[in-house]
Amino acid sequence: MAKILVSSCLLGCAVRYNGSHVEVHNNHFDWIIETQEIVPLCPEVVAGLPVPRVPAEISGGRGVEVLAGSAKVLGINNEDLTEQFIRGAKRALQLCLQHNIKYAVLTENSPSCGSDYIYDGSFSGAKIVGSGVVSALLKREGIQVFNQNIVGRLRKLLEVSRDK
Repeated sequence: MAKILVSSCLLGCAVRYNGSHVEVHNNHFDWIIETQEIVPLCPEVVAGLPVPRVPAEISGGRGVEVLAGSAKVLGINNEDLTEQFIRGAKRALQLCLQHNIKYAVLTENSPSCGSDYIYDGSFSGAKIVGSGVVSALLKREGIQVFNQNIVGRLRKLLEVSRDK
């Protein structure tokens, strides 16, 4: 059984910016939740952001650039939330290291958790290829990050390692 970091909003917790959660209708996700040890986290909430909160997007890059200091996370009201997003990412990494977590299932498109796509910073609904701040930090530290749409890949990986 693996310990897996999972975005709280994927587990039904109403912690998203608008006070909602993300519905996941995926048998692979259900299998992971039922058979693995889940460590839930909303990095934005642990960083001190409220629920609900203003929508935020990465401006001027992707999560890697936010970590490097060359891009920012801005609220739709132009408030600079970079510090809070970095704090949430560091807390996620700390939790992974503390619990020897090697895998994470994080919410796609989020400026924190997006693993393959994030919004482009224009608040127009347009997406770009890239990772959010948490995903970028976890990947950099060798933690494999999946999202709710590709979680079947994680299931295969877990089943293969279990059979060895």
